[in-house]
Amino acid sequence: MIVLGRVVAPYGLRGWVKVRPLGDDPEAWLGMPQWWLSTDVENNVWQPYPVEHFRHHGAAWIAKLGGIDDRAAAERVDGFFVAAPRDALPRTERDEYYWADLIGLAVTNEQGEALGKVDSLIETGAHQVLVVKDGDAERLLPFVSQVVKSVDVGNGCIRVEWEKDW
Repeated sequence: MIVLGRVVAPYGLRGWVKVRPLGDDPEAWLGMPQWWLSTDVENNVWQPYPVEHFRHHGAAWIAKLGGIDDRAAAERVDGFFVAAPRDALPRTERDEYYWADLIGLAVTNEQGEALGKVDSLIETGAHQVLVVKDGDAERLLPFVSQVVKSVDVGNGCIRVEWEKDW
């Protein structure tokens, strides 16, 4: 399952929920007939919910899912992760990646020095940030073209312009 976002609050009285997307293209979800929800991404136990409505509302995204018909039901899924199987997701364009595809990739700089592996990503508003861990060391690298020179998911590596001692 690929985690797409998280339910962050109930919205209104009729079972709508606010959703915080993890990534920059939640409109790509509009063609998905259902989402899967879970409280814990590690347990791999997901419950499917048909998507009745999903739309941008002010600065937020809101959704109405089948089977969640009142505020009490919406409160029960507050904090749940939203995911979908990879084959249900839209294909990515060239130089576009799902965050899950980047997790675990080895990061090396242009001098060939290993900097660690991608542990997670952070959405800062301006751009995403790669959290690269090497043992106890942690580096935060902006996921922008000035820093990230190439991504090769197939070979499991990212090449960056970043010094090892930065």
